Amino acid sequence: MSKKIVIIGGVAGGASTAARLRRLDETSEIIMFERGSYISYANCGLPYHIGDVIKERSSLLLQTPEAMSKKYNVDVRVDSEVIRIDRENKSVEVKKAKTGETYKESYDILVISTGSTPLKPPIEGINSPNIFTLWTVPDTDEIKSFINEKHPKNAVVIGGGFIGLEVAENLHLAGINVTVAEAMDQVMAPIDYEMARLVQDNMVFNGVNLILGDGVSKFSSENGTVTITLASGKALTADMVILSIGVRPNSQLARDAGMELNQRGGIVVDKYLKTSDPNIYALGDVIEVEEFINKGKAMIALAGPANKQGRICANNIYGANEEYKGTMGTSVAKVFDLTVASTGANEKTLNRMGMLEGKDYYTAIISQKSHAGYYPESSELILKMVFSVDGKKIYGAQIVGEDGADKRIDTIATVIRLEGSIYDLKELELAYAPPYSSAKDPVNMLGFVAENIIEGKIKLNKWNDIAPSKPSDYTLLDIREEAELMVFEIPGAVNIPLGELRDRINELNKNDKIIIFCAVGVRSYNAARALTENGFDNVYVYPAGTNFYKSVYYDYYNNINEKNNPMINKENVNSVSEEKKTNEIKASIQVDCSGLQCPGPIMKVYETINRINDGDIIKVSATDSGFARDVEAWCRRTGNTFLRAEKEGKSNIVYLQKGTSENKKPDPLQNSAILTSANDGKTIIVFSGDLDKVLASFVIANGAAAMGRPVTMFFTFWGLNVLRKTEKQNIKKPFIDAMFGKMMPQGVNKLKLSKMNMGGMGTAMMRKVMKDKNIDSLEDLVKKAMDNGVKMIVCTMSMDVMGITEEELIDGVEFAGVGTYLGDAEESNVNLFI
Repeated sequence: MSKKIVIIGGVAGGASTAARLRRLDETSEIIMFERGSYISYANCGLPYHIGDVIKERSSLLLQTPEAMSKKYNVDVRVDSEVIRIDRENKSVEVKKAKTGETYKESYDILVISTGSTPLKPPIEGINSPNIFTLWTVPDTDEIKSFINEKHPKNAVVIGGGFIGLEVAENLHLAGINVTVAEAMDQVMAPIDYEMARLVQDNMVFNGVNLILGDGVSKFSSENGTVTITLASGKALTADMVILSIGVRPNSQLARDAGMELNQRGGIVVDKYLKTSDPNIYALGDVIEVEEFINKGKAMIALAGPANKQGRICANNIYGANEEYKGTMGTSVAKVFDLTVASTGANEKTLNRMGMLEGKDYYTAIISQKSHAGYYPESSELILKMVFSVDGKKIYGAQIVGEDGADKRIDTIATVIRLEGSIYDLKELELAYAPPYSSAKDPVNMLGFVAENIIEGKIKLNKWNDIAPSKPSDYTLLDIREEAELMVFEIPGAVNIPLGELRDRINELNKNDKIIIFCAVGVRSYNAARALTENGFDNVYVYPAGTNFYKSVYYDYYNNINEKNNPMINKENVNSVSEEKKTNEIKASIQVDCSGLQCPGPIMKVYETINRINDGDIIKVSATDSGFARDVEAWCRRTGNTFLRAEKEGKSNIVYLQKGTSENKKPDPLQNSAILTSANDGKTIIVFSGDLDKVLASFVIANGAAAMGRPVTMFFTFWGLNVLRKTEKQNIKKPFIDAMFGKMMPQGVNKLKLSKMNMGGMGTAMMRKVMKDKNIDSLEDLVKKAMDNGVKMIVCTMSMDVMGITEEELIDGVEFAGVGTYLGDAEESNVNLFI
C-alpha cells in the first residue's frame, strides 16, 4: 500500500531520506518542505566560497528543487515553512514565505529533518550591524557582498570550533586581518588540549591573532565599526564580526507538538529513529543520538551521520528494522597548513566520566611521517590514541598534520566501529608505496607503541610534566646531536648524543627520574631501552620529541623570539598575497633543502650565505614544517635577517637576508656571514678511528661551523687514520712504522663501525642506509668541514708514535702539538673528546 510521506527540511538528512524513499517505492507520494530557497546544498563548503577557494557559487548547489523533482518524482516545495504539527489529525500547517499564505498538508508518515541554527546568546548588541553568522547560502551571499562592497580590513571570529576556524582561514585568504576569540582555553573542542596547541601554533604562525579563555560580554557598533568587549574587559574593534559560537537544534515544532525532547532540546528517538510518536521519524542535527564509545546520549551535528540516518529512516518507513548504532563523531577540518582529525572519545571526556590514566586507560602520542621520508614532500603527523589498559578497546584518536591525517583517522575509526583492538592496528596490512606511506604505516606504529606501553617496554610522560618556564624535578636527557642543539635547546637538559650514551652512562644517576628527548621520539625510545636494560627503572620518553614540545609551548617560544629579535614582527612570518610576494621580496638565489636531514639544511644555508654579498636575499625551500622556526633561530644567533616564511604547495619557503638590516652598512672587516663572540668556539679531540664516532665528530663540527662558531678538531692516535690519503704513498719507513701503516685503516673509506661491524657487513649496511636517506657520507662531511673553515690539527707527537708522515695525510691540515689545541680550547665553551 502506498504512503503519503511528508519531510520537513530539504538539506542533508531530508534530501537523503527523500531520494532513498523513492528508490524503494515508486508509488508513494513524497512531499519535502524547505523554508529556504535552496535544498541539498554543500553547507560544509560555505566558508571556502568566502575565501574564493570554491570560486563558483553554483558549485555549492548540489541539487536544485527542479532537478530533484524530475529525478526522483518528489514534490519539492521551497520557501515553505512548516509552522505547526497536528499529531492528532496527522497534518502539518505550512506558511508560504513569499505571500504569507498558510495551508494544511496531511501525512501518513512525517519525517523531521529541521537541522540546527547558529547560537546567538542574549548578549548586549549581538544584533548590531556588521555582525554575521554563516550557516546557509544566503548567509554566504551576505558576507561575500559585504567584503566586496565594504572592503573590511579587520574581522573578529567569535568561536574556535570547526566552522569558526574555517571561516578565519578563508577571511585571511581574502586579505583580511583576523582575530579569533574563544571563551574556552583551546580551539577545536573535539581534540585534547595539547593537540589543539599544535593547531593554535600554526594559526599564530599564519598571522591570526588568537585570544583564548575570554568570552564576549557585549557588542556595540558605531560608524561601521564593531567594538567587542570581552569578559576580561579587553576591547576589540573590527569592521566585521562572524559568530561561530555553536548551534542549537531546530526542535521548536516538535516541542510545540508535545514530543519528547532532551534537556538540550534534541528530539528523543529510538534505535530505529522513531520519535515518541509512532508516525513521526526524526534525524540529523535535531535529534539526540547514542554516543558509540561510551553509550551515553549526545548531540552531534555532522553531515555524515545525518546522511546515513536518512537512508536508515527510509528503510524503516518501508518495513525494515534497521538500527542506528550510534555516532562516533569522526570529523576532519582543514585549518591553514594543517589537517585536524578526530574520532571517538577524547581524554577530556574520559576524565569527566571519572576515568584515570594508568588505571582505566593509557594514551600514546607519536610523531610519524605522512609518507616515506626520502620521498619529496613528506610531512610530520602527530597522532594521539586513547585505549584501555588491556588494549582490547580503542576509545578514540586524534591526528594533526599537513598531509595524510584524513586516511589515518578513517582507518582507526573503522577499527573502532568493528570493535577492534590496538593489536588489530598492529596487524593491519595497508597499501604502501613511497609517495603514499611507509612500510610501517603510522597507524601500525600507533599499535606498536600501544603494545609497548601495555607491556612496560616504554613509559611516556605527560606533555606538561615539564615546561620551559618552570624548574624541573626531573633529569632531562637530550640525546640529539650538537648540530641540532645549535637550533633549539631545552632549558636545563643534559646533552648526551645517542651514539655516546652507552659510553657515558655513568654520568646519569639510576635513582633519578629521567625524561628523554630527541627530535621526534624514535631515538628517545632506543635510548630508553638501553637505559632500562642497564638497570635504570625510572626512565620516560617525552612523546613526539622536541618538535611537539616546541609547538605545545609555542606562546613561550614566540615571546622569547620576539624579545631576542625585535626586528622580526608578525608581517615577517605571515603568508601574504601573490602581489606582495613579487613586489616586496626578490631573492637573488634559490636554495633547495628538500629531503635533507639535520644538520644538512642549515649547513646548506650557511654555505650559501657565505658566498653572497651583504644585503643579498636567498629563498630556501624545505619539506620539514619546523625548518622555518629552526632557521629563524639560526638567523638570530648568526647576525642574519629572517624575512618571511610562507607556503608554496606543500613546501615551506623561507626568505633570508645576509646581514642584520638592509640599511646597515657592511663592516669591511667582516667577510663572513656569521657574528661571533669571544669564548664561543668549539674544540673536538678525535681520538677514535671508528666510523660511527668519526661521523658524529664531523656532524657536530659542521653544525657548529654552520652556526658561525670557530671549530678546531685535534686528531690524535687512532684518529689520525681519518686524515690518511686513500691512495698508497711510496714512502720509505722503518720496518715497525711500515707494519703499523699496513695494519691501520688507510683513510675514511676503510674505517669500520665500533659495534656490529660483522666482518664489514655492518659498515657496508651503514653506508648504504646513509646514501638511501640522503645523509652526507663521511668523505663529504670532511670536505664540507674544510670548506666551512674547520681547523684540523694533526698531533705531531701521535704521528711519531704511529709512524705516520706528513706526505700520507690529506692536504689542508695543520701540524702542531697539544699547546696549539689548548690555546684554541681556552677560547671555546665546548670541548669534546671522541
